[in-house]
Amino acid sequence: MGREAVARAFADIRAALAVLNAEVDWCGAEPFSAADPLAGLADGSLDILAAAREAEAGLAGLKARAAVKYADSAQAIAPDMPVQAQEMAVAAEIGCVLAIGPRAASAFLAVSHALTTTLSLTLAALQAGTISWQHARGMADEAATLDAAGAAALEAHFLDPDTPRPAGAATIGEMPAYRFKHKARTWRERHHAESIGKRHTKAAADRRVEYRPDQDGMAWLSAYLPAHQAMAGWNRLNALARAARGPSEARTLTQIRADHFAEAILTSGTSATFHADNSAGNGEEASDSDGAGAGTGAGLLSPGIRAQVLVTVPVFSLMGLTEEPAVLDGFGPVPPSMARDLVAHGADSFHRVLVDPRDGAPLEIGRTSYRVTKAMRNWLRLRDGKCPFPGCSNNSLDNEADHLLAWAKGGATGISNLGQPCPKHHRLRHISRWRPTPASATGPPGWTSPTGRHYKSEHQDWQPPHWPSRLKLGTADFLHTAQSPGEDALERFLRARA
Repeated sequence: MGREAVARAFADIRAALAVLNAEVDWCGAEPFSAADPLAGLADGSLDILAAAREAEAGLAGLKARAAVKYADSAQAIAPDMPVQAQEMAVAAEIGCVLAIGPRAASAFLAVSHALTTTLSLTLAALQAGTISWQHARGMADEAATLDAAGAAALEAHFLDPDTPRPAGAATIGEMPAYRFKHKARTWRERHHAESIGKRHTKAAADRRVEYRPDQDGMAWLSAYLPAHQAMAGWNRLNALARAARGPSEARTLTQIRADHFAEAILTSGTSATFHADNSAGNGEEASDSDGAGAGTGAGLLSPGIRAQVLVTVPVFSLMGLTEEPAVLDGFGPVPPSMARDLVAHGADSFHRVLVDPRDGAPLEIGRTSYRVTKAMRNWLRLRDGKCPFPGCSNNSLDNEADHLLAWAKGGATGISNLGQPCPKHHRLRHISRWRPTPASATGPPGWTSPTGRHYKSEHQDWQPPHWPSRLKLGTADFLHTAQSPGEDALERFLRARA
C-alpha cells in the first residue's frame, strides 16, 4: 500500500495510455471496424476523445484533493508557522511539483479548497467526469462572493439532478466552460444577497483603460466599462464594419472593427464624436442584416448606421417596484436602474422586452419604441438568446433565420421549424453534413454531426421574476385579467393595481 500502490496505479495508467496511443496510430490488435476501417478509426478517435475528457476531469479532481490534503498536512506538521508564510510555502511547493508559477499555484489551491469544502456537488461531478476543471473553476469563481447558502443554491441549480430543467437542454458539462460561466454569472446576479445596483456602483468606481505592449510593433488597449457602454460600443463597431463591406474592401471584419476603434479614439473635433443616442438609419432592415447596436455614450456617430440592443426587463423592475436585474442581450444581468435609464432617456437603440411576472418568459417587444415588422425573427431572438450551435456565443441580433426542414421539402414557416444560427454556422449547415434537430416554440434546435452524434443546445434559463411585497395580487386574479398577455394590457393592469 502507500507509495507502492500509488506507483502501481500510475504505471497502469501509463500502460493504458500506451494502448490508446497504439489505437490512434492504427496499430491496435484489431481495427475499430472490419467492414470500413477508415470510418471506424474516425469514429473510434472520437470515442477516445470523449473518454479522455472524462479521464482528465477525474484526474483534475484527484489533483485538487491531493493539493488540499498536502496543504492540511503541512499545516498540521508545522502548526506554529505564521499563516501567510505557511500559504506561501505550500503554494511554492505545489507550484514546483506542477511546474506552474506561484500565482497560478495559489489560484489552483483556492479553487481546490472551495471544491473540497463547500462545493461538494461540483467536486463529485468533476470526479465523475461530467464536467471539466474549467467548469469547476467557473463554479468556484461565481460562488466565491456568495455565502454558504448562496453557494449551495448555485450548485444545486446547475448540478442537483432533482432540479427541473428542459429535457432537451444541454447540461453544464455539455456546453463549453465559458458558456456555463455566463449562465452561472446570470444566476448569481439574480440571487446575490446584495442588490446588483449596489454592486454595480462599487464596480463602476474601478472603470479604467489599460495598455499592454505586445510583439511586432503592436499593443493591446482595453477598457473596463459599464456593461451597456461596452456592449453598445462593440455592437456599434460590428455594425460599422458590416456597412463597410463591399467588393472592393480587402480588409476583414476584424480589421475594419480595429480601424474604426482607432479612428474613434484618435480623431478630434466634430467628425468623430461620442453621443448619448444614435442617428435614425434605415430601421429594421439594417437591424436584421447587421445585428448589433449602439447606445448611450459608447458609439461613433455615423449617418445611416443604426443598430440595436435588446434589454429584457422584469415588468415590476421596470416600474421600480423591485430591484431585480434586467438582462442586456449579449452580455447578461445589469442593474435595473441602468435598464430604466436606457428606456426612459431617449436611448433609441436600446429596445425594451418585458418579462411576464408569472413565469419569466419574454413578452412582445414594446411597439412604442420598435416597429416589429418581422415578429417571428424577433421571437427567435428571445427564444434562443444566441446562435444555437453548441459552444457558439454569437449575439442573437447578429444571426439569421433559417428553416430547419427546408421549405422545398415541406417545412413550414413557424417558430418550431425555425432556427437562427450565426452566419458561420448557417454556412456550415449548407456546406457540410451538420444538421439541426427539431426545435419547439420555447426551445432551440440541437445539432447532429456528420458522424451521427447528437449535441444538445443551450436553453435560456428563464426564472419567475420577483413579486414586490407591497403589490398584493393573486395569481388567479392575474390570470383571469391577462388571459392573452400583451404589453399594453399588462401595463394597464399593473398600473391599476400598484
